[in-house]
Amino acid sequence: MTRATAWWHELSGAAKFRLYTRLSFQAVIAVLVVALAIGAESVPSVLGIVAGGIAAGFALEAQPAFATVPGVVARPRMLPVAIVMLVALWAISGLVARVATDEATVLSARTVGVSAVFMAIFSVIPFTRHKWWILVVLSVATPLVVFGTPLGAGLRGAAAFLFTGVFAIVLTRLTVWGLGIIDELERTKGVEAQLQVAEERLRFSRDLHDVVGRGFSAIAVKSELAVALSRAGDIDRATAEMDEVRTLAVESMGQMRTLVRGYRNIDLRGEVAGARSLLSAAGCVLVVEGDAAKVPAAFHEVAAWVVREGTTNIVEHSAATTATLALGGSGMSLRNDRPQGAIGERSGLRGLGERLAAVGATLDVATSGDEFALEIHWEKQ
Repeated sequence: MTRATAWWHELSGAAKFRLYTRLSFQAVIAVLVVALAIGAESVPSVLGIVAGGIAAGFALEAQPAFATVPGVVARPRMLPVAIVMLVALWAISGLVARVATDEATVLSARTVGVSAVFMAIFSVIPFTRHKWWILVVLSVATPLVVFGTPLGAGLRGAAAFLFTGVFAIVLTRLTVWGLGIIDELERTKGVEAQLQVAEERLRFSRDLHDVVGRGFSAIAVKSELAVALSRAGDIDRATAEMDEVRTLAVESMGQMRTLVRGYRNIDLRGEVAGARSLLSAAGCVLVVEGDAAKVPAAFHEVAAWVVREGTTNIVEHSAATTATLALGGSGMSLRNDRPQGAIGERSGLRGLGERLAAVGATLDVATSGDEFALEIHWEKQ
């Protein structure tokens, strides 16, 4: 019982619905078998009806449309076996009805033949390629073969078979169409989950670029400065710079741990102070216009990321001597002189643009031979 329960819980929603649909069709066949068997007048006819019901059950089990896993059938050979059984019952019943002289035997044979037709209508014909032609031929041929009536006299019976077949085909095709929609929804859920994973990976890579890029840039610049100071004989300043390198390395490791845990604590004022220190070490003077308090609270975090990414870009993609950071209630900007390289090479700007778009802000990038500028505008509050 536990194993069966575990198996049921492991099935997807679409697989459970497919199983329910298949069992519902099997229940229809079972009800049809019972109804026909009750009306049968002999044991051979009951056995023939039951045999037809078993064949119909086999046919339904072998239909790919009802497979628990879409398109995967556990016993594909059951379908041809079922078709052979139903055709044999239909043909044999017609032969017996023609040659038998006993009225009870003839009636039993006709009952089996009719039951075989109904079983085929509900389990085989709706799933075939030329279902409508097969239905028409079978509806016309059954009165001739099973009942031995002329074509004109058998029109009423043919119409009954045809009407039943049309109803069964329409019902079955609607059911299969519904199963297809459920499968599509299931695939959509899978695609959505994959997109969420990809988006999270992109977010993490973007954050990793921002955190590691800023930290490594600062370490590289201060290390070069320390080497230059050491060679110049200014040991005290070189030692101080190396102490800052160590501090930056420790802070970067802390930020990395925080990032991995999924918590990104970033402060605008802290980033402005860090940018001033980093650019100063790189030989660039940062002028701050305005105050971080003027930036709307909803944009403090993304503004801090702008300062971090923009500072990293100045260090990595320019030989700047001056930079200006302007902070205000409607937006912010970061400008520097002596830019180098093309904008397209700066992959961090793409991630920065995604961050800003997520909070409704916009990013404009402008560059010329002597200036590079980031212009950010907040959404209207």
